[in-house]
Amino acid sequence: MTIDTIAGVQIESDEEGFLVDPTQWNDEVAVEIARREGIDPLTDRHWQVIRFMRSEYETKGTGPTVRALGKTSGVSIKELYQLFPKGPAKLAAKIAGIPKPRGCI
Repeated sequence: MTIDTIAGVQIESDEEGFLVDPTQWNDEVAVEIARREGIDPLTDRHWQVIRFMRSEYETKGTGPTVRALGKTSGVSIKELYQLFPKGPAKLAAKIAGIPKPRGCI
């Protein structure tokens, strides 16, 4: 576990950089994580995916897979890879402050 200050908030993350406690997340934390991951600025389409990821996590206890994300978020799989080039479900989950979705390497 690592403790880091992100956007003025002390955040505990796992060895891959995912927040241990999703309640520590806020929009400013998301912006900083995205910047650290090479995504700057976050566009409205990024936010659409990020908010969808958080909603799915709150409802189902896990983030969606890339396939489910492409089918239900309103953003196509092709666009997901343009928005989150290092792996849409994994990177979007990290920025959204939720645990890595099942099935992500």
